[in-house]
Amino acid sequence: MSVQTAESTTQIFDVVKQVIAVLLVVSGVVAFYYFSEIAFLYRVLFLVGMVFSALGIILTTALGRNIWGFILESKQEVRRVVWPTREETVRTTLMVFVMVFLVGLVLWVLDMCLFWGIRLLTGQV
Repeated sequence: MSVQTAESTTQIFDVVKQVIAVLLVVSGVVAFYYFSEIAFLYRVLFLVGMVFSALGIILTTALGRNIWGFILESKQEVRRVVWPTREETVRTTLMVFVMVFLVGLVLWVLDMCLFWGIRLLTGQV
């Protein structure tokens, strides 16, 4: 029973943190435009600070931890990828260009044949 209560309390706190983070970003944007007479650099720095504060709050929630874990796992996956060499990339790109040209040529010939057949059937030759 107490485990379920602790989980629901944690979920409530996570929702409250997410709402606070959204309010921080919204208030930062509102302040950015409201204080337009202040130098642009200071307004941008304030807005960036508010966004980073909101991100810091979000990272303390379960959702934020899941997202951060996904980012770290994605970085590990990118390291595992076997990237093609320059020669393989150039060869593959040229093969794609040749195939596109050939398919275009075949479609053009088919179109010309159909056009010729329609002209022949309608008597416009």
